[in-house]
Amino acid sequence: MPDVRAAAIALYDRFTHEGLDRRRFMRRLTRIAGGAAAANLILADIACRASEAVAATDDPRLRAQVLEWEVAPGRRYRGYNAAPAAADAELPVVLVVHENRGLNDHIRDVARRLALAGYSAVAPDFLSLVGGTPADEDQARTMIGALDLERTVADAAAMVRYLSSPASGARRVGAIGFCWGGGLVNRLAVAAGPSLAAAVPFYGPAPDPSEAARVQSPMLIILAGRDERVNRSALPWGEALRAAGKDAATITYPDVDHAFHNDTSAMRYDRAAAGQAWAATLEFLGRHLGSPAD
Repeated sequence: MPDVRAAAIALYDRFTHEGLDRRRFMRRLTRIAGGAAAANLILADIACRASEAVAATDDPRLRAQVLEWEVAPGRRYRGYNAAPAAADAELPVVLVVHENRGLNDHIRDVARRLALAGYSAVAPDFLSLVGGTPADEDQARTMIGALDLERTVADAAAMVRYLSSPASGARRVGAIGFCWGGGLVNRLAVAAGPSLAAAVPFYGPAPDPSEAARVQSPMLIILAGRDERVNRSALPWGEALRAAGKDAATITYPDVDHAFHNDTSAMRYDRAAAGQAWAATLEFLGRHLGSPAD
């Protein structure tokens, strides 16, 4: 069974990140599983699905709202904001960047978890300019893949600059991202300059190491030991940052898979590693954004 599990997860990673089409994916998964029924059961455990939120939508300690803003003429975004119910205008902000499934209930839940920790969390929908995140995850991945990444990073950097500007209270701004969002956060650390005060990419593909010298924000790079695809670029990225004298730490959790923090994926989620990574993230944000209670 461990061999079947590992092979199925590796194949799913190719399907969701390397463009393997669904028909071929299902044929190969059926061979690995030994039959169509078993393949569908495995897929249900690997793929993300609705689960009970860690931070409830009606938690009285929080307030949540949909935001809409323009980063440049004709480039208007929508997103989700969660903050403590008694939040003030000077509260540190954390930009939450979604996976390649777009802005969904899981990412909104992550934003509320950050709000419970005392931050104002802003989760943009990076598919806003093409109609917003669809319900169909396959369609969302296709739409994410078609985005102009350079322009999207520039838009994210504009968001950070605004949130850290006097017009928004000159607040300290951090960013956390997962999978595709982790890759975007890596690039945002290059593009945002001193406006970004902390960056936490979870298992995100990294830029060329030559870009490390441009990074000005402290970084906490969180990786999965079995995630060879991402680690091929992310491990050298961390090494290049440290060689360039940057404040950058890499934590690799052994024996866990890509997306181990996402608790809507039963087969890949690892409760222990996810809990440790979240604790490390909050400690890092607290050091670099200041205590939300300050």
